[in-house]
Amino acid sequence: MSEPTTDDDALLMRLRDLALVDLDALLAGADGEAYAQLLVTHAEDLEDALAAARARAVELTRVVTGADPLALLDAGHEVRARDGGREAAERASRRLAARAAACRALARLDDLAAGLYPRLVEADRRRASLG
Repeated sequence: MSEPTTDDDALLMRLRDLALVDLDALLAGADGEAYAQLLVTHAEDLEDALAAARARAVELTRVVTGADPLALLDAGHEVRARDGGREAAERASRRLAARAAACRALARLDDLAAGLYPRLVEADRRRASLG
């Protein structure tokens, strides 16, 4: 299972840091080759960070959409209580907790990506105008 990790913290920090960059402020005073290099470098950084967020979101989505942790609800009470039911209850609780954690991690990634994607498009628009 691909639950949230400390690597997620590093990715979230990277996305937050990129969200602090104002493109106009970054490019202020630069012209010619320096302008183009700053713009391209920033756009590539945005693209790379968003690609990493996308890949991680795919992993987290697998956890969210995986096996139904409450599938035993469809079984009779005899099945749920088999062997005291403790093991099945603990397994369902672990799966629910993992799904909840994955949902929270996915939401954090999506919130940050939602703010960064338009910034990438703006940087791409400016890159395209360079010729």
